[in-house]
Amino acid sequence: MPRPLVVKVTCGADDPERANQGLTVAATALTAGAEVSLWLTGDAAWLGVAGRESFTLPHAAAPDGLVGAVLAGGRVTVCTQCAARREITEADVLPGVRIAGAAAYVEEVLAPDVQALVY
Repeated sequence: MPRPLVVKVTCGADDPERANQGLTVAATALTAGAEVSLWLTGDAAWLGVAGRESFTLPHAAAPDGLVGAVLAGGRVTVCTQCAARREITEADVLPGVRIAGAAAYVEEVLAPDVQALVY
């Protein structure tokens, strides 16, 4: 079984290619059988908000579909500080998305055998 994977995406529509790479890696890791935790930070926080328009990128899967795929089989978290700066609350996020802070992130990335990637 693959080791657990934590993917942190730090951008959204401001850098769609990098954001889509992180989302694609997270969704692909799920299909490979990895336990996946996706962290949405910075402008990527908007990808965890219900009803929020996303971005499009030629020749790439839609970001909302990739986030949905990770939600279906893994965990998706929006950074607490990033959410607060954007006035995003628990009522705003997609069903199943949580808002959590640095302590939860550090706990995840320091767990045994975890691989952490940042995009």
